[in-house]
Amino acid sequence: MNEKEIINLIETTLKDKLSKDCNFIRYTFYELKIKFNLTEKELYYFLRLAKIKLENSGYKVYFTRDKYILNENNKQVRENELLIAIKE
Repeated sequence: MNEKEIINLIETTLKDKLSKDCNFIRYTFYELKIKFNLTEKELYYFLRLAKIKLENSGYKVYFTRDKYILNENNKQVRENELLIAIKE
């Protein structure tokens, strides 16, 4: 997958996720590695670009094993979750 295809994948998946919940975004291992069949290099690039896009849109971004607070509850990004973004 080239850079343009990865950017397009970010755009289309984010559009779908934002239509469901604009305050909480989640990308899972299954979704990116299995469903979209991204290689390790593509996955790294996807996560890096998605993080930049989400932070520029006012989200706080967390990766696997990061700790975060949601609705006054302490949580941790699970092993099967690659990226969580919460609207600030």
